[in-house]
Amino acid sequence: MSLASTSAPLSVAQARADSIGYLALVYADKRLPLQVRQSAAGHYIGTADDDGPVSRESVEYFRSHHAAGHALATGRWQQRLHP
Repeated sequence: MSLASTSAPLSVAQARADSIGYLALVYADKRLPLQVRQSAAGHYIGTADDDGPVSRESVEYFRSHHAAGHALATGRWQQRLHP
């Protein structure tokens, strides 16, 4: 079941305030929590579901899990607007 609102689209700011993935919601219709993820390029802020990664939300890649977690906790990261 999707929890995405059908009445009004969620803004980037509201998604971030709710700590959910904006791109996951807009492009995959999934309301998923932001978390630190890892790829071959480095650590990033993104989302995943039971099937695996859904979205890379951060523009930045971070050198460590700790650095990405700190960025997520403090809000010091930039939201990607397109997949």
